[in-house]
Amino acid sequence: METELLEQSITKKQSEAIKNIVLYNDDVNTFDFVIETLVEICDHNPLQAEQCAFIVHNNGKCAVKGGTYTKLEPLCKALLNKGLSATIE
Repeated sequence: METELLEQSITKKQSEAIKNIVLYNDDVNTFDFVIETLVEICDHNPLQAEQCAFIVHNNGKCAVKGGTYTKLEPLCKALLNKGLSATIE
């Protein structure tokens, strides 16, 4: 019983740990589309979205949103549904 409670506590803490949505570069989507999508889905302001788009282009990836897995999962799915490459790390 005590072990089960400890395992549940560890699992809960892991799901509440701060993670990031990482957006990856691709040769398909335009800068404007990526910027518009970050504004729409991740609630970035246009300048922040533009900076993230340039970082992705130059470095191959960029953390675009932080939070708990529960908060980030629907946002990441929305980015994927728009055709962007993203993961939660």
